[in-house]
Amino acid sequence: MSTVEIRPVSGIAVEPWLDELADLRIRVFRDFPYLYDGSMAYERDYLDRYARSQRSVFVLAMEYNRLVGAATALPLRDADPEFLAPFQEHGPDPDQVFYFGESVLLPEYRGQGVGHRFFDLRELYAQDFGLPITTFCAVKRDLAHPRRPGQYQSLEPFWERRGYRCDERLVARFAWKDVGEAQATEKALPFWVRDARVAVNDT
Repeated sequence: MSTVEIRPVSGIAVEPWLDELADLRIRVFRDFPYLYDGSMAYERDYLDRYARSQRSVFVLAMEYNRLVGAATALPLRDADPEFLAPFQEHGPDPDQVFYFGESVLLPEYRGQGVGHRFFDLRELYAQDFGLPITTFCAVKRDLAHPRRPGQYQSLEPFWERRGYRCDERLVARFAWKDVGEAQATEKALPFWVRDARVAVNDT
């Protein structure tokens, strides 16, 4: 039986967990495909912006009061400009969109249904806020990338089963320094979109 407790909190109520969440993001995103060489200073600034949104949600996965995973979301209008801009240019209307920031979980807790709970709760919050469209973006890496582990499994089939589809018109671009690299390089992060008014969930 899983000992993981799922605990949603909103806005500034997440403050007691922000340092743990910043550390968790750095640890999980260090692996392929993100290969992110992060810093606590940047992470705290990034997460503070979520905490300041009155309609943000943090879905925390806790084991004996230790944070082992988390997922975040907030209205797209409250997100960073880099995430908002593709929707302003191509649609759909950003005022109809709830943006999922990240979903991070330590490897030993994967495969226990926590990922589905992360999506379930964030989609419920979107519904409560009257936002029919949910979306997230994910980095696109070459399948032949030299750091791609042999056992790596893409999450795309999981996202598709949740009713999300990749919209190649919508792409966020961010620069960060990969592990082992000297300089930051720009990455493309296509958006995956689900419209609850038309989506059929076949999980």
